[in-house]
Amino acid sequence: MEETIDVLRPKRKHSLNTEAEQQQSQPEPHKKRRRRTVESETEPLTRQPDPSSSNRFQLLSCTSPKKETQSSREWVCNSSTSSAYGEKFVVVSYNILGVENASNHSDMYNNVPPRYMKWKRRRRLIRKEVNSYNASIVCFQEVDRFDDLAHKLRKDGFEGVYKARTGEVSDGCAIFWKQDMFSLLHQESIEFQSFGLRHNVAQFCVLKLQDQLESDVPPDTSMRPCTRSRSLVIGNIHVLFNPSRGDIKLGQVRLFLEKAYKLSLEWGSIPVIIAGDLNSTPQSPIYQFLASSQLDIQRHDRRRVSGQIEFESHYRTFTYNRYGKPFFYRWSAEEVRLATGCEEVTHLQHHLKLGSAYLGVPGSRRTRDRCGEPLATSYHSKFLGTVDYIWHTEELVPVRVLETLPIDILKGMGGLPSKRWGSDHLALVCELAFLR
Repeated sequence: MEETIDVLRPKRKHSLNTEAEQQQSQPEPHKKRRRRTVESETEPLTRQPDPSSSNRFQLLSCTSPKKETQSSREWVCNSSTSSAYGEKFVVVSYNILGVENASNHSDMYNNVPPRYMKWKRRRRLIRKEVNSYNASIVCFQEVDRFDDLAHKLRKDGFEGVYKARTGEVSDGCAIFWKQDMFSLLHQESIEFQSFGLRHNVAQFCVLKLQDQLESDVPPDTSMRPCTRSRSLVIGNIHVLFNPSRGDIKLGQVRLFLEKAYKLSLEWGSIPVIIAGDLNSTPQSPIYQFLASSQLDIQRHDRRRVSGQIEFESHYRTFTYNRYGKPFFYRWSAEEVRLATGCEEVTHLQHHLKLGSAYLGVPGSRRTRDRCGEPLATSYHSKFLGTVDYIWHTEELVPVRVLETLPIDILKGMGGLPSKRWGSDHLALVCELAFLR
């Protein structure tokens, strides 16, 4: 079921030749055709893997922003029976646009009024937004004003931990949780620089549901021991941006998943939630690695592993087996080592059985690609697409997700941040439940 809210479309559209636009703005030669197109927008999506339908990084030519015409984002609910749900909680993943990053890359925000870029204003919008979702756990990326942000969120009942990037860049990752709902059992972090994988970082928290939540459980004594043991691993990451360094990106994701799995085992095989900005598009090799648990890196050009760019074949080197087997790309020994951890290993594998939260709840064609992921989680003058995700293991089930904004609404703004939204990314929001 969907909780629908009318969305007003802008009268004019920007000319952005993205897959998202093509999916939603087909020619309408006559009225009958138009009627069929409108009806199809409400049909549930079939989530079959289709690499050709993935979102891509795009160079965009934005015109000046127009008056913002939009409504609130819509919650979409899972059709599964609620009897299978145990305790529920809301997870948010949000790249909030670091103040220094915004200043250093001001060309990306030429179409955004300067007042919308002010940190105090954006902080107020972000705080209001997070509270409006009744968030239980929040994973922020690009945090470079942690003390300021934490001071405000503590007033709303949150506690948090921070991990700054190494090197000269000042931002990092932060995990917050509602103190009356969760308690912190353990925290760890990864500095990827110690593995020769640049200055990005990742962080983990082991959180346990507070005992007082037992009062919300029906008076069935068999449920109470289960409730007391409800713990989980939450991982937060911001992967390297550089599109051409797929070897480093894979290395970061590999170590991140290995640590999440290890923590899960150490704490009794508890559920895992993965959140963050992966700087990788849906159906890219990195995405497929998370979804399928394995990847043969030789079948992919490292400069196309994240799906961020379309690489021309004349720079490509590969070998061909005369018996008709697939092409294999050449990776240097150092690139293989960075990606897999060993120069002799070209097959990646992880042990988490992950599902994407948004794929678990069918949504609208106005906001989802053909596979079910959001069409866009970030928008500025050089990019319109999806790089943010929430993944979870099979002990958890998505109850509902918050749809992103339709492409026409985003284009009507001219870019993010905007009057209503405090970052150049949209928050991903999912209500998860423990399976009984």
